[in-house]
Amino acid sequence: MPVLPVLRPREVIRGFEILGWKVARQRGSHIILIKPGALVTLSIPDHPEVARGTLRALIAKAGVTVEEFLAALE
Repeated sequence: MPVLPVLRPREVIRGFEILGWKVARQRGSHIILIKPGALVTLSIPDHPEVARGTLRALIAKAGVTVEEFLAALE
């Protein structure tokens, strides 16, 4: 299992946008992403850094692998 880097929220959002997710809205300190056809939404915390465990949970909720997400960031 590859090690996830500590990323800023904008970097995480950019990675998910490449994978087809779109920013729907922001409420408080969380940015909500949606994807047409997906039954789930992703809530990205707008903090200085996104914790590794939170990022891993978001990747799993999005239905992609860690490798696919890291490839989208490159």
